[in-house]
Amino acid sequence: MGSIFSKNLDNPSIPACNRAFSFIFFPFFFSLLKMNVRSEASKYLMAHCMKTFRIKTHRLNLNYSEPHFFILNKGLNSGKPLNEPCPNCFVCITTNQSDKDFMYWLCFGLWKSKSFHYYLKGSVIPFITIGDIKKHLRDSENIASKHPQLFHQSIHHLKLLEINEEKLKLSLKMIDTAKKAIFYKLMNKTGAA
Repeated sequence: MGSIFSKNLDNPSIPACNRAFSFIFFPFFFSLLKMNVRSEASKYLMAHCMKTFRIKTHRLNLNYSEPHFFILNKGLNSGKPLNEPCPNCFVCITTNQSDKDFMYWLCFGLWKSKSFHYYLKGSVIPFITIGDIKKHLRDSENIASKHPQLFHQSIHHLKLLEINEEKLKLSLKMIDTAKKAIFYKLMNKTGAA
């Protein structure tokens, strides 16, 4: 059988120009191969499991045509997903509405669980960097994609709780308005107003 090592130790070594060519060509060749050729499993994973999203710093007065949401990046609420932009936010742009919903609720769950607090920097006004939020969302998205049934069940519960929270806030606001109206009516009747 053949061997990769030469049997003859007197064999001259590879010329320097051949070694230089190999040193330059092969890393270049493999980088091209890595960039352009993907396995079928990798293509399937990217198409069906991984959500494609981009996170950029939001610029005021810039409109986005693709599905998107905003992520607060300053203060103790850093990481909070928003439907409307604010001065200190990132924008998460997705390719379709279902990916946007997935990423929005993933971000919402991470924010509610205070998962972004680990990444906060700064002593006076804490903030999160775009690199940290990209990495944390990508890692969390990979985990959530491995257990889609559990993730969707958790999101369903979060949505129900959000609806109930909004109803309670509205009820509390109406109670507060009723208290003010009762006291205002009393003040008008007594002439103290």
